[in-house]
Amino acid sequence: MPGPAETAAIALGVRHTVVRHGPVNSVAEAAAAQGVDVRDLVKTIVVRRAADDYVFVLVPGDRQISWPKLRALLGVNRLSLPDAATAKDATGYERGTITPFGSAKPWPVIADERTRGRTISLGGGERGVGLQVAADEAVTALGGSFADVTEKA
Repeated sequence: MPGPAETAAIALGVRHTVVRHGPVNSVAEAAAAQGVDVRDLVKTIVVRRAADDYVFVLVPGDRQISWPKLRALLGVNRLSLPDAATAKDATGYERGTITPFGSAKPWPVIADERTRGRTISLGGGERGVGLQVAADEAVTALGGSFADVTEKA
């Protein structure tokens, strides 16, 4: 039985592969468990722009958000990361499982430009589950955009 993330990917017509793996403690472990390069294990980061206003930022596993780049792109002076409970309220998912697919609200999606043209693995909405998708297809289906918003970790 597909979970909400896979159900949403199916509804959007996004070709995907579900990868189920055991517990992991790091991005490197998750990448190894899913058989992908660390750069293709993409973290979905929930970023708060204002009260009840968030964006999903898709960040390659070997990179981190560049706050100056993201603030400039969004035209804001301040951004923050919500605590775990707030992120769950905003997305319906626990940290470590967050994905734009099947989120409680369809927040805007910004994918780092380095994911363009690649097959990436996103969180699958539950522990030990990843969704491998073509980044271009997924970002288009989610109404997202690509931008240079990261820096080396």
